[in-house]
Amino acid sequence: MQHTGRPYQLPKPLLCSAEKLSGGITMQLVTEYIRKHENHEQRYLYLENMYRGFHNIFKQPDKPDWKPDNRLAVNFPRYITETFLGYGYGIPIKQTHPDDGINAAVQQFLSENESTDHEYELFKKACIYGHAFEYLYQDERARTKMTVCSPIDLFVVYDDTMKNRALFAVRYGRHDAGDERFGEYFGEILTRDDIIPFDCGRFGEKSDNPYGMIPCVEYRLNDERMGIFEEVTGLVEAYNHAIGEKANDVDAFAEAYLAVLGAEIDEDGIYKIRDNRIINLYGTDDAKDILVQFLQKPTADGTQENLLNRLENLIYQTSMVANISDEAFGNAASGVALAYKLQAMSNLAIGFDRKIEKSLRKRYKIFCSLSTNVPDRGAWRDIEIHTARNIPKNLMEEAQTASLLQGIVSRETQLSVLSIVGDVRKECERLARQSEEGCG
Repeated sequence: MQHTGRPYQLPKPLLCSAEKLSGGITMQLVTEYIRKHENHEQRYLYLENMYRGFHNIFKQPDKPDWKPDNRLAVNFPRYITETFLGYGYGIPIKQTHPDDGINAAVQQFLSENESTDHEYELFKKACIYGHAFEYLYQDERARTKMTVCSPIDLFVVYDDTMKNRALFAVRYGRHDAGDERFGEYFGEILTRDDIIPFDCGRFGEKSDNPYGMIPCVEYRLNDERMGIFEEVTGLVEAYNHAIGEKANDVDAFAEAYLAVLGAEIDEDGIYKIRDNRIINLYGTDDAKDILVQFLQKPTADGTQENLLNRLENLIYQTSMVANISDEAFGNAASGVALAYKLQAMSNLAIGFDRKIEKSLRKRYKIFCSLSTNVPDRGAWRDIEIHTARNIPKNLMEEAQTASLLQGIVSRETQLSVLSIVGDVRKECERLARQSEEGCG
């Protein structure tokens, strides 16, 4: 049976009541939530396989040996994900602070953690699974580090009040085959005060949590935690099925049956009618009634092409990600026309921007909680976060617009129109120095 719909329910937050947590975090409680979390594992693995190109078409029952059985998968999920990420976050997010000292600490933190690659991989996982986690820790030199965790390996338990505050997080795995502890859980529990390791149902020696906050941050693509291509998985599977059947039809036409009508062919001439594609109907001795020809079944090429085109259009329209490889896409005569074509994807990126900003502020709240990082614990409130879309620029249009703004807006606003100006403040400083040197 060909799958044509979403196979798994969307994940729901794991909630815990105050009454259940009143006795503290026990191994029984942790195991209970691990098993609840495992209910989502098949969905995560399905989405991961879709992104990697291991689609359900390859799991369909084999056809009989004498029938063509092409299995083709067009990896729309990967194209959708990478196109959206390149458009929305191909230009790294700028994260700065107005205070020079704190800004230097923030930039060093980002540099040491190779933030451009880290954030790209983080956002990619959020697009695939609908959400992902950033884990912060102190290394052996007491520097704050961060790494990406997929929602397969880590989950957060929230309280069931209106605030939905995070109570604790669990990062876990299972021992592999060949280990005498095969199937047993191991990992660590993250609370505001402690980090508690566990293995095979027993707690290890806990260590202090230096941040005073749960050291992980959830990044959501949306509140439903729905992956960017999850809504079109059924359309993608249907497309794979249709294009595979089209390839089967091509093979069938290439290996048409030979019909011999009116004359009998002996057994030595035919090994297997099915394998050699020969039909022999006999019963006449008159040579003029003997007919030898290839049989061709009616073609459905036009219907198949219409179906494939309709499915492809629906995949891009429903996912809200533009097909920038389409020849017609490059015909936009102006920046405004291009912006209209990218409007749906822009709306999607703006929504994700809001989620990202919220999560980044939590990251810096954790970072600023240590005096070894910055002297001001509240510095995270003033972090400036700027995103930029990665689209082709028409420098002539920008220069004309900037010229028209002369005397109407401030110099900084005027320069901000130009995409070639990376840092508007520094550019204003350069212009000021240039002006002073010219006067001198």
